[in-house]
Amino acid sequence: MRGNVVDMAGRQSSSQRVRQDRDLAGERHHHAPIGLLLGGIDFNSFVITIKKATADCPAVAIRYGTFINIIVDFIIVAFVLFGIIKLMNTLKTKKEAAPAAPPKPPAQEVLLAEIRDILKKGR
Repeated sequence: MRGNVVDMAGRQSSSQRVRQDRDLAGERHHHAPIGLLLGGIDFNSFVITIKKATADCPAVAIRYGTFINIIVDFIIVAFVLFGIIKLMNTLKTKKEAAPAAPPKPPAQEVLLAEIRDILKKGR
């Protein structure tokens, strides 16, 4: 596989992930494993309420916890893609690093080299 194809696939899946996160930004994310690792924190509950809910209209709030979840998701995807691309490039360079043995020179060149060496000794 060519490196450019792998890089292009990485960019495509990364941009697709960003679009998906943007589309899901209004929805509630459940990140139990990450919250569990951080001491049971539920980022989705982080909200700044600008205006309380009334009978006529819902509450106006900034859900910055959802934004934190999107950033964490993006970082995880970015590290995974970086690792995959790095692994692919490492495997590619290992293949290229093992050059084949140089071909044996033709018999004429071997004989000419021997004659040249004999003439050098004779001087």
